[in-house]
Amino acid sequence: MKIVVLDGFTLNPGDLSWDGLRALGECTIYDRTAPHETLARAAEAEIVLTNKVVLNREHLARLPRLRYISVLATGTNVVDLAAARERGIPVSNVPAYSTMSVAQATFALLLELTHHTGHHAQAVREGRWSRCPDFSFHDFPLIELAGLTLGIIGFGSIGRAVAEIAHAFGMSVLAHNASPKPAPPWVRFTDLETIFRESDVVSLHCPLTPQTQGLVNATRLALMKPTAFLLNTSRGPVVDEQALAAALNAGRLAGAGLDVLSVEPPPPDNPLLGARNCIITPHYAWATGAARRRLMQVTIENVRAFLAGRPQNVVN
Repeated sequence: MKIVVLDGFTLNPGDLSWDGLRALGECTIYDRTAPHETLARAAEAEIVLTNKVVLNREHLARLPRLRYISVLATGTNVVDLAAARERGIPVSNVPAYSTMSVAQATFALLLELTHHTGHHAQAVREGRWSRCPDFSFHDFPLIELAGLTLGIIGFGSIGRAVAEIAHAFGMSVLAHNASPKPAPPWVRFTDLETIFRESDVVSLHCPLTPQTQGLVNATRLALMKPTAFLLNTSRGPVVDEQALAAALNAGRLAGAGLDVLSVEPPPPDNPLLGARNCIITPHYAWATGAARRRLMQVTIENVRAFLAGRPQNVVN
């Protein structure tokens, strides 16, 4: 069985081992694959693993040997699932491997927005505390989370984990999900308009679908309190970036914390790169060592299950 990994570097930059996958077949691993290289590299593969390399309908039609696709992530928008289903190719993902890492990163963004820890630490390094006439100083408002309302859009495993952390901080929790989800009694499910109107913090944890693309637009941003924060650790295109930059720069929103953008890496003219009080991290919320080890383990289990005739975590 010939296995090809199209873009394995972000999963394994060198601190993990591919030996478990290599034990399952003839394995070729590419760190990265450019779009024009995809067909040539996957041509002889029966199993393809991809993280962000797109496999669209045209690709699948030109890969007659392909029998199985395993996505090195939870989100599967890089694969044309309908085209794969039509060709009898199961597509698996790795659900929930990064739940706690992404929830942790979500609050890292929020705590930076509310306490500006990096800024104040740098101010100390620059000698500003040493020159201060008082025992304490701060030059941004410091905001306590207890008593604030967090609105969560997308109440899957990550959204639920974020809710639990928010509850521990003493926040009230609103939630919205496309389908009903079980939740603790202190979570109040409501509509999107209420989420945007009532929340002090809106946190996005929904998948990228035609329904969620551009979900956070100028109209919904206008509903938010000028003191509110927006967090996005889901997918970049869920947010209209031009509208968010305009809201931040006009002071209609207090701040944003983003781990994802619509194009990654972002071009230098992305309007959010210079927006006021906008913290952007490089799509790394998922990438703790613990999460990547789980991702590797479940991916190997996915391939092994397919070879045994019992594919698991199939999304199509």
